[in-house]
Amino acid sequence: MTDGQSRSPDDPGPARGARTSAAVRTQGAAFGPMTGSGARRPGPPPAPANAGHRPAVPASADAGHRSPVAAAPAGTGSDDPFRIRSTVPADPSWAAAVRRLVAGQLARLPLSADQRDGAVLATDELFANAVKHAGTDPDDTVTVTVEGSAHALRVTVADSSPVLPRPRPADATAESGRGLAIVAALADDWGMSPPEPGRPGKRVWFTLRHQGSPSP
Repeated sequence: MTDGQSRSPDDPGPARGARTSAAVRTQGAAFGPMTGSGARRPGPPPAPANAGHRPAVPASADAGHRSPVAAAPAGTGSDDPFRIRSTVPADPSWAAAVRRLVAGQLARLPLSADQRDGAVLATDELFANAVKHAGTDPDDTVTVTVEGSAHALRVTVADSSPVLPRPRPADATAESGRGLAIVAALADDWGMSPPEPGRPGKRVWFTLRHQGSPSP
């Protein structure tokens, strides 16, 4: 129909199917694409309101950095290797978050209940030592790395202090001084290593072999 022409009463106008298609396109633009079954895909959820709590720390340059309380995606099996890293303030109040970080990964590995409890306790001791030596400045941090392979779990705790921990016997009633002795008793192996290139401090680590895994 051209400009200036009137529509005949018998003219039904544009095909109903065309109007329907246009309506579908309009709805799709407003609410997002549809699935092949015709179900509407939900749009992105609204951004959560700021809870006002203290942020963990600025995002690490390491691609593996995660919030200390965030669980990593589960692997497809216990043999799937993984590496999770989190950097938290060198403050005792973060000990519970570090324990949750480690405990959240242990279900992915074929470890016994005693080994899982031991891994959490050993990590707690290493974190406490790191905080004791590195927590002298408000900006000091501790980095915890959890690695799983087909044969073992490895946990590394890094801090900015160059002071190396020294195992020493302690009285059973002493409130401190038994951290490394506990780690040595719980772990299959443990040790110390230099910091990553370009970073100050040191790294202290321990390993636990999976049930049935041969000794190295």
